[in-house]
Amino acid sequence: MNGVDIAYYLIHSMSGNSDADFHERDMQAARNFGKAAKQNGVERIIYLGGLGNQEDDLSEHLSSRQKTGEVLRESVVAVTEFRAAIVVGSGSKSFEMIRYLTERVPIMISPKWVYSKVQPIAIRNVLQYLVLAIEKPETKDQIIEIGGSSIITYADMMKVYAEIKGLKRLLIPVPFLSPALSSHWVHWMTPVPASLARPLIEGLKNDVLVQNDKATQLFPEIEPISYKKAVELALARLDTDEVETTWNDALISSKGDEQPVILETKEGLIIERRIRKLDVPQNQVFDVFTSLGGEKGWLTFEWAWKLRGILDRLVGGVGFRRGRRHPEKLRIGDALDFWRVEALKPGEILRLRAEMKVPGRAWLEFQVSTEESSGKTKLVQTAYFAPKGLFGLLYWYALYPIHLFVFSSMIDSIAREAEVKAGK
Repeated sequence: MNGVDIAYYLIHSMSGNSDADFHERDMQAARNFGKAAKQNGVERIIYLGGLGNQEDDLSEHLSSRQKTGEVLRESVVAVTEFRAAIVVGSGSKSFEMIRYLTERVPIMISPKWVYSKVQPIAIRNVLQYLVLAIEKPETKDQIIEIGGSSIITYADMMKVYAEIKGLKRLLIPVPFLSPALSSHWVHWMTPVPASLARPLIEGLKNDVLVQNDKATQLFPEIEPISYKKAVELALARLDTDEVETTWNDALISSKGDEQPVILETKEGLIIERRIRKLDVPQNQVFDVFTSLGGEKGWLTFEWAWKLRGILDRLVGGVGFRRGRRHPEKLRIGDALDFWRVEALKPGEILRLRAEMKVPGRAWLEFQVSTEESSGKTKLVQTAYFAPKGLFGLLYWYALYPIHLFVFSSMIDSIAREAEVKAGK
């Protein structure tokens, strides 16, 4: 922290062998941070904690977030503490749990906690508060509660999400289902592990609402947006070039320190990635994968690609007969069989968006780079799928055994052709 005037503290532990474990880790981390800040002359710490009324018998999870703020203040460094409920956007485990449950469970047993009230806030609003606080010295030593413009229940959050995604969902209330049972149910229905789900669910028993207008007084220029708008903005990321996000729970099949096949889930995306390292110039590898499709084909399992095209035509899709504009050159927006070129960076990246009929949205991406340490060319082939509802999820995993052969064979064929062209 040497030379730092203002430091952000955005750390919070979630899981452990017991509640006391993660609570004590929070306290020790905050003490260490505050001590270092004081020793180096930091003028202010800006901390993002959690909403909740201490008189409401807060869960250990919510209580720990507020006590972290108290420990930071014990350092005698000025602290600006923001308190928020669920943050709607990439990186929020609470929001990811809501979205996965809504996506994957058509009929959901709804325990009591689903009907607690919450004031979710969009990630962009959170970032506005965090950034503008730098320019507002009057926020020193203040606890500022922040939230969006919507006060709703967790059940309503799932219903609004389903409405935006065009999904029909039925919630059946039940008087039982403990946090422990709920966490295991979430564990099996979503990528959120039970060790993270349980403290989150235990915190959902409390209403978490903004109790004063201090945020409005100190930040009149910020206009909190509704939960529905926040979800729409979060989902809009899938319509842009950036389809990966920051939060993930990964299942990795690996050999050595470089994973040749990686299957993971990020913010609703299923990601299947393969990696190869070659003693071939980077540009030659790029030329091979940008020449795929059309008359040349896809180098492997041609019958499977053609069969997929026929099936797509049978259900009203574009099929496999569009070919490509040019046998070697591509540009953004080009049709490529039943794909569309969505992103293209010469010598480095090609991303294709699927236009065949699928219960969701799919991409296929190729990236190539040169490793500084070894001088080898690294080829990364990634398939992305954003399933729509439970059927979309079943569709992906039904095809996954086929992907194991087709996509593995494809990247190997690209590597072989590049080596042949390089005279290897």
